Amino acid sequence: MARGLHHLLLLAALLQLLSTTSAATAGDVATGSGSEKVHVAIYYESLCPYSVRFVANHLLKAYRDGLLDAADLTLVPYGNAKVNAHGAITCQHGPEECLLNTVEACAIDAWPDVKVHLGFIYCVSDLVMKNKHREWESCIQKQGLDPRPVTECYKGERGHNLSLEYGKQTAALVPPHQFVPWVVVDGKPLYNDYGNFKAYVCKAYKGYPLLEACRSLGLEADNNVYGPL
Repeated sequence: MARGLHHLLLLAALLQLLSTTSAATAGDVATGSGSEKVHVAIYYESLCPYSVRFVANHLLKAYRDGLLDAADLTLVPYGNAKVNAHGAITCQHGPEECLLNTVEACAIDAWPDVKVHLGFIYCVSDLVMKNKHREWESCIQKQGLDPRPVTECYKGERGHNLSLEYGKQTAALVPPHQFVPWVVVDGKPLYNDYGNFKAYVCKAYKGYPLLEACRSLGLEADNNVYGPL
């Protein structure tokens, strides 16, 4: 009898495991989450005109269209900066760019929710385009965020270490980046075609149903596998 009870307990545990796995899988299919998401990485500089235009004109629109709900987005504010033998960083557009790169690195660290730090970075990019980047702290106020985590970070060792880490990530790119913004979708760089990154994300996305943002591009779906761009 003890042996029969043991078998019943094992069966109950197995059924519970299968039920949990099934529910998790159903959730992934319904929401396009988990393994269905497309990995998107943006390597950029805070004062680069091409970078800020990409953030303001392409990246934010993709977010508003719902496309980034299907993506794991990584922002890497470093670009063409250099590190000397003593660990000091110099940036392509000067010390103010190094400051803003660090500020944005700290924002990503302090507010890991991509919708929050992307909103802040968009606000800063918009100020850059208006030549008002020295007013970047107003973006924290506009977002209704606590400035202390970012302030303590960029003024301290944490901010510098984050920038060094982003430098290592940028240097490790294969193939190496050639310019900024350098956009990578599922490990593949888009080179000069980064302005069409939405189409590449839609092509890589295998979730269901077809995203409305992808329908607006005129892409036809065949089991959510798209033809060549």
